[in-house]
Amino acid sequence: MSTVSVQFTGGPAGGPRDLPADPDGRPPARWVVRGHDVPGDHLYERVGPDAGGWTMRFVRTDPMGMTQ
Repeated sequence: MSTVSVQFTGGPAGGPRDLPADPDGRPPARWVVRGHDVPGDHLYERVGPDAGGWTMRFVRTDPMGMTQ
């Protein structure tokens, strides 16, 4: 499985990360980061691509285990 570098913006999990890529090289449409510096499930959605690559934008934080 290949990976793609994305920039997480907003929320507690901001910063660059490598995510699994689909066959076309895109990151998942949504990604949940568990815990990190703040307890909970932090939901991010794919934005882009733009000139700098892919971005995952913060949507919300749910109690741990509640995000589907």
